Amino acid sequence: MLSKSAARAFFLVGTFLCSGAFIALTVDTLGRVPAQTHADQLSEAVVRGKMLWEDNNCMGCHTLFGEGAYYAPDLTTVYARRGPMFIRQMLTDPAAMYPGQRRMVAYDFTEQEQSDLVAFFEWCGKVDLNGFPAPPTIGVASIPPTRAVAEARPEVFVQVCTACHSVGGSGGQVGPALDGVASRMSPELLTQWLQDPLSVRPASRMPKLPLTPEQITSLVDYLSTLDGEAQQ
Repeated sequence: MLSKSAARAFFLVGTFLCSGAFIALTVDTLGRVPAQTHADQLSEAVVRGKMLWEDNNCMGCHTLFGEGAYYAPDLTTVYARRGPMFIRQMLTDPAAMYPGQRRMVAYDFTEQEQSDLVAFFEWCGKVDLNGFPAPPTIGVASIPPTRAVAEARPEVFVQVCTACHSVGGSGGQVGPALDGVASRMSPELLTQWLQDPLSVRPASRMPKLPLTPEQITSLVDYLSTLDGEAQQ
């Protein structure tokens, strides 16, 4: 049983130590903020993108840095997951990317506004959030692709094509699975599909993507290897 003087001393010493630890941790955290947020990369485009994010109430549907609504996908790491082409396509015509599935409003952003939002999402994705958000578990194949298979996939395929298509059970379910596509389509037909899907099938739900000739070549080369069983 502590005496009154011992209890008072215990309280004062404990309060002093805890307060000191709180202040030290606060100073340390504030000191880390500029480096972890890459404050030196806050360009005018990033700032304009943030203003567009706020002015259009994007947080009313999406989540960013753990804040916002859960009606639509979390966009904290969208730049790393999907890349600038996918983001621009969603900002241009969201309904074309997910026909009948997505209800994102078409905001009619100008090319400059799209570039500003892309720059903002790129900056957001580089912020060090100490492991947040965690890697997604929904929609991930039970058996991840081997390193050799993963490295063979062009970046544009991983960022854009897998939003709708799957290979080896990993990817989207909007479009058909691409396992064995090389046995169904020639390189010439694949090229035509990637250049203008509607010219091959007018009723196709696949949008015409702004792919460069180099990206189309890399995609055709990769898809031409998918002529056997589902790759894992």
